[in-house]
Amino acid sequence: MATQIGELLIEEKLITSDQLELALKYQSNNGGRLGSILIHLGYVDDEDITLILSKKYGVPSIDLDDFEIETSVISAIPVEVARKYMVMPLSLGGNVLTIACADPANVFAMDEIKFTTGFNIETVVATEGSILNALEKYYGTAHAIELTNVYKKIGGRDKQEEESDSDQPDLDINMEEDEEQVLNQMQKSGEDAPIIKLVNLILAQSIQKRASDIHIEPYEKDYRVRYRIDGILYDMMHPPLKLRDAITSRIKIMAKLDISEKRLPQDGRIKIRTKTSGGKKKDVDYRVSTLPTLFGEKIVLRILDKDSLPLDMSLLGFEESSLRKIDTAIAKPYGMVLVTGPTGSGKTSTLYSAINKLNTPTTNIMTAEDPVEYNFAGINQVQIKEQIGLTFAAALRSFLRQDPNIILVGEIRDFETTEIAIKAALTGHLVLSSIHTNDAPSTISRILNMGIEPFLVATSLNLVCAQRLVRKICPECKIEVKTPLQALINAGYSPEDAKNVRTFKGEGCNNCNDTGYRGRIGMYEVMEVGEGIQEMIIMGSSTNEIRHKAIEEGMCTLRHSGLEKVKAGLTTLDEVTRETVKG
Repeated sequence: MATQIGELLIEEKLITSDQLELALKYQSNNGGRLGSILIHLGYVDDEDITLILSKKYGVPSIDLDDFEIETSVISAIPVEVARKYMVMPLSLGGNVLTIACADPANVFAMDEIKFTTGFNIETVVATEGSILNALEKYYGTAHAIELTNVYKKIGGRDKQEEESDSDQPDLDINMEEDEEQVLNQMQKSGEDAPIIKLVNLILAQSIQKRASDIHIEPYEKDYRVRYRIDGILYDMMHPPLKLRDAITSRIKIMAKLDISEKRLPQDGRIKIRTKTSGGKKKDVDYRVSTLPTLFGEKIVLRILDKDSLPLDMSLLGFEESSLRKIDTAIAKPYGMVLVTGPTGSGKTSTLYSAINKLNTPTTNIMTAEDPVEYNFAGINQVQIKEQIGLTFAAALRSFLRQDPNIILVGEIRDFETTEIAIKAALTGHLVLSSIHTNDAPSTISRILNMGIEPFLVATSLNLVCAQRLVRKICPECKIEVKTPLQALINAGYSPEDAKNVRTFKGEGCNNCNDTGYRGRIGMYEVMEVGEGIQEMIIMGSSTNEIRHKAIEEGMCTLRHSGLEKVKAGLTTLDEVTRETVKG
């Protein structure tokens, strides 16, 4: 097939012989389909290959975006077979199943599909990209058939289902008795047995898939559920649009929210108990946020699994030199340590790991958080409630009258909070907090722009840690790949280092849901604020000047931290270049 595609493209003068030779060489080194490689290298478009195959084999080419496929047709081909051979069922008439495929010459695929389904097969050609999109849209997960069975029962209660507990995901929703009495008066749709099962299934699957967030999104003609796994959103399922209000009501009931209020955002929590793969039960919290949109309420559930929270700083991915700097900074009796990065970059894990290390019977640790994500024994945690006047600044003022040793402020975002935190750091307290900036040196200008005097910043700040998270290569399907020397140099390696770097990737397997990645690891840029940088802050030096000084003093930049993890075989060059800039 590969050679045929190449020859056909040359005949049509869409590529040259040299380009085909380069693509075949790339394929032998890295694997993959030749058509995908030619597209990746920019020699042809997805549509070019589709039209050529259509012309060669005399089958129609279609645009899958124009089709709305019925659930009964989708269930004709198991998700594993559809993904394996890159096919999408389109229609079923009598004993003939029409499928869209990227490779109509794959006789083995057609034979297996015919054997698996029991139908005669007719093929049409579609672009590989459109097939991938359709697979995500209609199949979502391997539980599509189970979901289909749930959907069929939506019209009313299924007596057999009510009598059987074995079909239900093993979840216990923790509610008070008086709460249950209130729920009896709520909308019936939110308490319909199939709806309960569907919502439980969404929650249970999120844990099995190691998701960090669930997005439930209503649109004009679609209703979508997505999971964020290892930092990337994946389309998981598309419940019928008519279930929108029932699903929303059920989640609001579980989170103890007002189901009658649809005009304003609401926040709540759900606690469930589930079984791990080892058979042990554990509690998992979901932080629930609802937001009114044009076509209904969007719901985002942040999964707070304390068992998955790494509280050992040595396991977070710090380079040895960076970890030493962090340990030194948090061991000081006073001063400020800031962690910076975008939302979802692991700042909370770093801060919690730090206070967990400092949590001893001889210290008084107080935290102000919005929200409190995890509870710790021996630490006084305060939930910020701005609607009643309990702001970060108000909490900090109260903390200073509570004889604290260590203060954690969830986020520094305004002048008042920053001013109080700096004064606390200058009066014998260790202050830990987060702030939103792109890197460690730019944190200085961010604080100065809030209106804080340079000498206060210079004398109070001990250290700034910037961080990002990148996906780790799946250890089960990890293989070595060859990366051009120039690409390594362009990424930031020296010519000498580039010659010795071995790069890897994940091929995709059941362990990683065919993504090639499993889990995430941090990249860290740790800047100590020593005498040299203190003088530069007071003199009003620019961010670039402070960055160069920090690098001279041994700061490992975010990009360099990422390149070290590529060299160690932990992640890929694509992940590092996606999250960092060269510098």
